[in-house]
Amino acid sequence: MTWNVDPVLLNLGFLQVHWYGLLFAGSFLVGYKLMQWIYAREGRAVQELDNLLLYIMIGTVVGARLAHCLFYDPQYFLKHPLEILMVWKGGLASHGGAVGVLLAAYLYCRQPERPGFLWLVDRMAIPAVLAGGMIRVGNFFNSEIYGKPTDGPLGVVFERVDRLPRHPVQLYEAAMYFAIFALLLWVYVRRRPAEGRMLGLYLMLVFAARFALEFLKVPQAAYEGDPLFSVGHLLSVPFVFAGLWFATRSVPARAVAHPT
Repeated sequence: MTWNVDPVLLNLGFLQVHWYGLLFAGSFLVGYKLMQWIYAREGRAVQELDNLLLYIMIGTVVGARLAHCLFYDPQYFLKHPLEILMVWKGGLASHGGAVGVLLAAYLYCRQPERPGFLWLVDRMAIPAVLAGGMIRVGNFFNSEIYGKPTDGPLGVVFERVDRLPRHPVQLYEAAMYFAIFALLLWVYVRRRPAEGRMLGLYLMLVFAARFALEFLKVPQAAYEGDPLFSVGHLLSVPFVFAGLWFATRSVPARAVAHPT
């Protein structure tokens, strides 16, 4: 397969709509709708989500941008610190995005009338992994975060990169995330998981998938050569162990007081 799709979906001269931007923004919209369904299902006020969405958007972008700058190209951004603010130039790291979302959820939950932190992030894990899959499809449209050369039947030639057939790792990762989304949704609907277990499954499965696929990716950090373990590997390990801890805790689910 040869891939040379223009990353710009719509060019109006003064405004360009990119596939990546559309999928990134769409992931927040889909996530918001999913959380509306969850809140309505559990009898919580759906209006609470308006403030939560703002927290999560800021946490995602700030965390993902800082992680990219600090872990993937620190020498450049330490010399050009103002460019850290130029998010539109690209460069977001999913590990930082995960930390940013968790921190944003913690800050959101500090007010007493809001749900507990673990109650909230357990449910946020469902739209979060779906959003991750949508963003990886956006990376595919951008011909970025591609894989190493391959002779296999799934190889894709990214003409904007070179003429070598490469692993479409973006699509592998998106497929894994969509499968994890289906699993988490099933666990939420069909089971009554212990508090924190959904978060644990999310962290463990998502970052285990990320760890495995890093072996097929071209190294992303500017200072990397071709190491056995990449920066993506090293950043994924703590998340996997944190997820394993949360997933195996024996804490029963507790009822949440709904606002009147």
